[in-house]
This record gives sequence, structure tokens and C-alpha cells, in this order.
Amino acid sequence: MGDILFLSHRIPFPPDRGDKIRSHHVLKAVAHIAPVHVGTFADDAHDHASEPDLAALAASYCLIRRTRPLPVAAAQALARRRPVSLTAFHDRRLKAYVRQTLARHPIDTILLFSGQMGQYVPAGFTGRVIADLVDVDSAKFDAYGAKSKGPRGWMERREGRLLRAEEARIARLADVTLLVSEAEAQLLRSRLPGPFGNVQAMGNGMDAVGFDPVTVLPEPRMTAHGAPRIVFTGQMDYAPNIAAATRAIDRILPLVREVCPDASLHIVGRNPPAALAAHDGRGGVHVWGRVEDIRPWLAAADVALVPLEIARGVQNKVLEAMAMALPVVLSPGAAIGIDAVDGRHFAVRESNAAMAQAIIDLAHVPDTARVLGTAAREWIVQHASWDAALARLPEYLGVPPMVAAHA
Repeated sequence: MGDILFLSHRIPFPPDRGDKIRSHHVLKAVAHIAPVHVGTFADDAHDHASEPDLAALAASYCLIRRTRPLPVAAAQALARRRPVSLTAFHDRRLKAYVRQTLARHPIDTILLFSGQMGQYVPAGFTGRVIADLVDVDSAKFDAYGAKSKGPRGWMERREGRLLRAEEARIARLADVTLLVSEAEAQLLRSRLPGPFGNVQAMGNGMDAVGFDPVTVLPEPRMTAHGAPRIVFTGQMDYAPNIAAATRAIDRILPLVREVCPDASLHIVGRNPPAALAAHDGRGGVHVWGRVEDIRPWLAAADVALVPLEIARGVQNKVLEAMAMALPVVLSPGAAIGIDAVDGRHFAVRESNAAMAQAIIDLAHVPDTARVLGTAAREWIVQHASWDAALARLPEYLGVPPMVAAHA
């Protein structure tokens, strides 16, 4: 087969957040199949520092530092009647790279990672297009809009409506459209008007060798605080994570501390907003921000809490905690797409009181917590490897079986 053009809204290095973990493994798998040319963005200097990793893997690449503030992107999107999400990732330099790459190299497949990148497929491209949307972003903004009022609610409802149209356009354009779970794939199918192409589920995997509690030392800054130590991880400038962290701080931790007064909650993830960071050091709450390696923080915890109210797709934070043999208390939305069993591999609870009680019960009966965590890791090892998750990717790319077998 010919070369592959991989377009991603964020550089797949380092794999330190949910979308980048998936794009990292997809890119590595693609690079084993054919020469791959990569067009992508860096959000900050930390991302940009991974350019050598990208250069080592790609046949050619274009890495652009994204500096346009979100309010500017929003104003431009309103003026152009386009989604904010697409405007924020629109760049003439990347468009030029796509044109040049198609002219200079034998590209027969474009692989899009995230819906923001569909705008870069030229109208005249006649090769294969694979779109990994991961989640149905339009549904997420619909949910935001239903909860918000005033100008913000109007903007979120507008974003949901326009993204829904873009998702439909991509699904018609693409030979295969991928979502992170069958539930997410079915949701997209149900929202698409008229005929559309092949919509499939391709799940996430886990590096169960790297995420192994036997080989990871607990983070001492966390173990210095009171038990049970509750951890919530994620990209902390992401609205659903902010809402979940706020829920844990304001409505769940106080209930736990009524029974376990030494309990501490640890919010771990980059870019916490000022309102969230202001809770650091108050009432057992500790907001740590960016860390170089999430594994020691998971190893130091007694329980992972994932109280997401708006959740799309498979939550890597849940898989990571399970791989580290950590008992997980999570909302029904956070459990979607993970075919583990409630009560055996994790504890699904809906209300704040029920989540708090589950944490208290695990703290009071360590053997139960240990059994739950052990079963969680066993499930990850058996069912959630990246090799298994990406097994059908060569098929979606149109790779002949003999070629795929030797890739």
C-alpha cells in the first residue's frame, strides 16, 4: 500500500492524557504498516518538547504550536458561522502541509484523529479516509447546553448543533468512522441523518506492563496525607473533569470525612483552573496539577473516585486505576464502554451519598478493597491490551491480510 497521512488535533507525545494515549498507540500501529506523515498541534511547551519523538517515528511531519486563545476562536467562529472546536484548530500552515504532502508522497490513506481534523481533507482527495472520532462530541455539547443558561448555554447548544452537522459530513466522507465503544458508535448512528458510511467501534487498551503496582513506588508527597487517600485524575482544564472534581470536593468528600475524618482527596492532572486550585490544602483536598508520571500517584491511593456527570466514550482514568489494582468507585457514565462487572471489578454508584458510602465501606474492610483491586487488574490484563484493541485497524486501513501479518 501507499503512505498514510495522519492528522491529529494534538501531538501524540507524550501519552499523558486520554486522547493522546489513544492517538499515540494508533500512530505507532500505523507506522508499522506503512510510512506515515503526521500533521498535528502542540498545546504548550511541554507538548512541543516531544518533537524529537515525533520526528523519530514519522516519514515527515508538521508540528504547529497552537496559540489562538479560546475567546478569539469563539469570536471568529461566530463571525464565520462555524463550530468553535473547528475554528480553534484551523491553521493555514497545516493546510499547506497537507497539500504539499499529497503532492510529494504516494498518500493513499488519510487517517483523521478527532473530528476537528476533518476540515483538512481536500475536496478532491480520492484515496481512503479513516476518521477516528473517539467520542460523539456533539452529544457532549448538547449535554453542556442542557445544563447551562444564558449566553454560555446558547453557545454550547450552538456548538452541539454545528458539530452534529460536521460529524454527519465526516461519516459520509469516511470509508470507516471509528468510535471508542459500541455504545458511542450506536449513539453516532442514531444521530446521523440519511445514509452514512461504515461506523465501527474500536476500543481503548492499556499498557498493563507499565501500569503494574508491583513495579511502581507510591508517591511520598501523597502518602504523607491522611487515609483513605482518594484520587481523581485527568486533564483539569476539561469541563467534565472540572465538574467531577468539584462534585468530589463539595459533595462527596465531606460525607466521607463525617465517618473517616482523616480522609484526603487528591486532584492530579495538568492545568487546574484557579477556582479549583483554590481548594488546595482545605478540608483534606490537595490539588497537585501536572505530574510527570501518574502511576506513583495511583500507587499511593486507596481508592480512585470518578464521579463524572457528563462522560463520553471509555475513560482512560478508569482503566489506568484498574490496571494499578486500585478499587474504583465511579458514576454510571464513567463505566460506559468498559465491559467489567459492577461489584466484581469496580463499584458503580450514582448518588453522592452512595459514592461516599462505597468509599467508607472499602476503607473499613481492606480485604474487600484488595479483592476488588486485584480483580480489576486481572480484567485489564485479560481484556484490555492495546494489541487486542487495535486488532482490526489494518482491516480498516484496507491492508491485505498478508501485509498486516508481517507489519
